[in-house]
Amino acid sequence: MKRWNRTALVMSSIVLALSATACSAGVKEEAKGGTSTGTGAAATTTDSKAPVKLRILWWGSQPRHDATLKALEAYTKKNPNVTFEPEYQAFDGYIDKLSTQAAARNTPDIFQMDAAWFNDWSSSNRLVDLSSVNTKDVDKALLDTGTYKGKVYAVPLGNNALGMVYNKTVFDKLGVKPPQTWDELFQLAKDIKPKLAKDQYLIPDFTSNYTILNSIQLSRGKGYPRTAEGKFNYDKDTFISFMTTMQELRKGGFVAPPDVTMSDKSFDAKLDLLGQEKVLMKLSHSAEFGGFDSLKPGSFALMPLPKGVEAGGWLKASMYWSVSPDSKNQAEAKKFIDWFINDKEAADILGTSRGTPVSKTIVDYLTPKFSPIDKAGNQLIADTAKGGGKAFDPGPGMKGGWAKFATNKEYDNITQQIMFDKMTPQQGWDEVMKLAKEVEQK
Repeated sequence: MKRWNRTALVMSSIVLALSATACSAGVKEEAKGGTSTGTGAAATTTDSKAPVKLRILWWGSQPRHDATLKALEAYTKKNPNVTFEPEYQAFDGYIDKLSTQAAARNTPDIFQMDAAWFNDWSSSNRLVDLSSVNTKDVDKALLDTGTYKGKVYAVPLGNNALGMVYNKTVFDKLGVKPPQTWDELFQLAKDIKPKLAKDQYLIPDFTSNYTILNSIQLSRGKGYPRTAEGKFNYDKDTFISFMTTMQELRKGGFVAPPDVTMSDKSFDAKLDLLGQEKVLMKLSHSAEFGGFDSLKPGSFALMPLPKGVEAGGWLKASMYWSVSPDSKNQAEAKKFIDWFINDKEAADILGTSRGTPVSKTIVDYLTPKFSPIDKAGNQLIADTAKGGGKAFDPGPGMKGGWAKFATNKEYDNITQQIMFDKMTPQQGWDEVMKLAKEVEQK
């Protein structure tokens, strides 16, 4: 804690004499870019607590940004000595930014964490033990997904399921029903194209989309391609048949061209392919539906991921809050997380911006207030569970040779070469197998 100099003390006395209530805002949003900064000074009250500024980072859509900023303001109003320096953006590029910050020992005090990264971050001492946060109303199965060696390092913020969002307005107009299986989806891509505009397609090119391959392999009963234990479990037949199917759809002009597919940026009013109606379907978590709906209110609907002999979808925590071990305000960060998941005022502000709340008490409190968007997200969670959706396996993270399979690494380069027809599916598989031999945990 820094000592105030004499001038600061005099000024403080003058302000105290003028007012006993806070007059400064906790959050100040910048006019440009995707970040905003706090005022950097505690509101002036009779409270003697020292000023605390918490840096906080998250990803999401604009509705999530707006809700979170309002929640930060509400927290500062209740705790005038605590202000925030928020940083927020879309999901694209988030983990790269966070990893760079961590390498420079400049990670924000509080930051959003995803299950796919959790094992790696918790095992490499980049997260703080959050076991003291009040999680008594959180389902143990959900809480366990943020637990490493018996300690909670990531507090879940919402229940979530992965499915697909589709343009219900166009589907209804064309008399099309959502496909139930992956085979039906790929056939529909062919059947619907003559009814669409020249630059309009049912789906993007999924060739380089690991999540789609993941779902298809699950639906074939082959398990996850990457296991939490670090086992290489890619199924050759699934990989080659999927890549071949996408190649045929691409050459037939039934999916968005590779360059168009690569330009997609979710929730961006100008670059989201679904919002621009260049595609009619894409992946969506239940917690993301509000972001898509904001692009074209009332136009979209959710459906579970297509199935095969088994379900192709899964259930997971939408995201988590974690705290940096480099933070000098860990106690205050934990208090904020406790408030974020358990306080009814916070619940009224945040709603389902991060999925169905994790606290059972908060869910009971909010249910009568749920909007149609909230209900649609909850229905996807229920349908996924009812349809046999599995618990999400985050895989091995970046441990050992698995770093080569991470976003924008060697594996993505291989699948993108297949997508741009620089490599055949078989050649792609051969390259994947070369990477597999370099994975340390098998």
